[in-house]
Amino acid sequence: MRRCYARLVRAEGRSISTWFRVAIAFALAASVASPPAAAQQQPQQQTAKPADIDRNGMLILIRSTLLALDHANKTGNYTVLRDIGAPGFQANTAARLSEIFARLRSDNLDLSGVAAIDPQLSLLPQIEANGFMRMAGFFPSVPSQVNFELLFAPVDGQWRLFGISVSIGQAARAAPIPIQPPAPPPPAAEEKTPPPAKQ
Repeated sequence: MRRCYARLVRAEGRSISTWFRVAIAFALAASVASPPAAAQQQPQQQTAKPADIDRNGMLILIRSTLLALDHANKTGNYTVLRDIGAPGFQANTAARLSEIFARLRSDNLDLSGVAAIDPQLSLLPQIEANGFMRMAGFFPSVPSQVNFELLFAPVDGQWRLFGISVSIGQAARAAPIPIQPPAPPPPAAEEKTPPPAKQ
C-alpha cells in the first residue's frame, strides 16, 4: 500500500498527455508506523478482507469525493476537499492541494458526470491490513473514462478520505450497433368506388 501511493505521488510532476494521475498520501508514511524490529523479523501476512459497506454507502463515498474534487478544480478552492479528509489528509494545505491538482485543473477536467453514471469497480471495497478501506474502478464515458482509486481512514466511526488517485483514459470502444434500414411504409389504401348496381 505504501509503495503504491508513494509511486503515484512521484508521478504527479510528469507531463502526460492523455493520462493524468494524482495521488495524495502526504502523511501515509507517518500515519502507518513501521513495525518494531522484532515484528519485522517475523513474516507478516498482509491480507485484506471485504469491507462491511453496502452499495449505497459505497456510492456516496465515491461520488461525494470525486464531486468535491471537481468543485475544487473548477473554483480553485481546495479548502472543502481538504476539510472532508482524515487528519492525515488534512496535513496537506489547500495551497499544496492546488499545486497537486494543477494539471487536472489546467486541462479543464470535468468530473460532474460521476453524479449520473454508475461506477464499475475493478477493486471492491476492502479493508487493508492497516485498517484503511481501499476501492478502485472507473466511470465509463465517451470518448474518455474517469479512473479512480480511493483510500479512506476510519475517523470517529466514519470513513474519511485519506488518499485519492484520479486519471483519464480512453474508454474501451464498444462494438458498433448495426443500423437497421427503415421499414418501407405500408402501401397507401386506395379508395375504390363500388361498381354500379345492376338493374
